[in-house]
Amino acid sequence: VHLMIAPVDPYIDAFAQAGTDVLTVHVEAGPHIHRTLQAIRGAGMKAGVALNPGTPAGAVGELLDMVDLICVMTVNPGFGGQKCIDLSAKIAALRDMIGDRPVHIEIDGGVDPNTAPIVTKAGADVLVAGSAVFRGGSVSDPAPYGDNIRAIRAAAEGVWA
Repeated sequence: VHLMIAPVDPYIDAFAQAGTDVLTVHVEAGPHIHRTLQAIRGAGMKAGVALNPGTPAGAVGELLDMVDLICVMTVNPGFGGQKCIDLSAKIAALRDMIGDRPVHIEIDGGVDPNTAPIVTKAGADVLVAGSAVFRGGSVSDPAPYGDNIRAIRAAAEGVWA
């Protein structure tokens, strides 16, 4: 679950009780991100932190041993269908900062077959796709959804192979 709300802390236990495995919050969501991450872990979930496009990679430098995932927003949050902002340098910097820690880099925003290889080459290993998945399909014709997912996966795997 990726929460784009502030404050986050009052909702942590409810998401844990609902069965959330990983809870991701924005570093800007509250005054004490360390306390929030501790509360997420304390509630039995894995902890993730999200960075808006304008938030520097260094904002998570002191959090790397507290997180399982860093979500790099490659669009400004608010609505779907936006064009991916090229943050390859930021993604690569995060990958270097993470080192050998078991921390995933997730990309959220504008992921499609064109952008998937760019972000995976930079170091991302989890991709979130919305509009690109649902393009061309409908309730009565869902086949394009699977085709779209396979195209994104193939583009990303071309880099991972």
